[in-house]
Amino acid sequence: MKSTFRRVALIGKYQTSQATTAATDSSRQAIDAIVRFLDGMDCEVVLEVETAANTGVTGPVVLDVDAIGAQCDLGLVVGGDGTMLGVGRRLASYGTPLVGINQGRLGFITDIPLEGFEATLTPMLAGEYEEDLRPLMHARVMRGSECVFEALALNDVVVNRGSTSGMVELRVEVDGHFVSNQRADGLIVASPTGSTAYSLSAGGPMLHPSIPGWVLVPIAPHTLSNRPIVLSDATEVAVEVVGGRDISANFDMQSLASVLHGDRILVRRSEHSVRFLHPRGWNYFATLRKKLRWNEGGS
Repeated sequence: MKSTFRRVALIGKYQTSQATTAATDSSRQAIDAIVRFLDGMDCEVVLEVETAANTGVTGPVVLDVDAIGAQCDLGLVVGGDGTMLGVGRRLASYGTPLVGINQGRLGFITDIPLEGFEATLTPMLAGEYEEDLRPLMHARVMRGSECVFEALALNDVVVNRGSTSGMVELRVEVDGHFVSNQRADGLIVASPTGSTAYSLSAGGPMLHPSIPGWVLVPIAPHTLSNRPIVLSDATEVAVEVVGGRDISANFDMQSLASVLHGDRILVRRSEHSVRFLHPRGWNYFATLRKKLRWNEGGS
């Protein structure tokens, strides 16, 4: 069977210099196996430059992420949800579809187990798949009229205190309308994708990916009546830092900016979305059941 995707890029979890030999060998074996499989599907295989450098795999053409977006028909991301978050943000503007292969436990957005991946990927590469678009969040840190930091996020934007400091004081507005002053450990602005991440552990609701909304979730609020609220993602959320020490704004917990009193973090929907491809028959609720272990012990 031939693939309908001519040029396929492989992007793996980056191993640091502190990574164990066993972890590096495992990553190399996984990449090698997928390269052989793609060759058999008559695909032209491309390796992302850091993946090639950190696994030592040779043979395929090597490109950086931006070149992959411009030149490849599909990206296979091997790792976990954290790996996919970083890749998804980088490739969203190119519209490159992504498939997640999970090396460890099942992920929410890397949902194909490495073991037995061939049986799942074969029909997908032949065109039998479900497409799932996830909008990005575009966030800016404004200091007066100047933008001092800008980032995209797929999961969430989090404004929170340092590990040794007290509560933060935040003023929250939606589309210019005052919502509340909050004293808490922080505040999460989460997308439906991010509603099953930090937001969920802080007491926020899970949002189905098809809902065009966000959820604002206070982290350990001083006032217990300060509860999560679901908003339309067509709005702009502004979070102004009023008080507190060692405050930062985090974007998918992978980019960070230190913020000062008076800074405003503005969050709006990006014009770009990440394109995920899932196996035919995939549905969100099956993922929730597996990931959250619903119905364990039931009949």
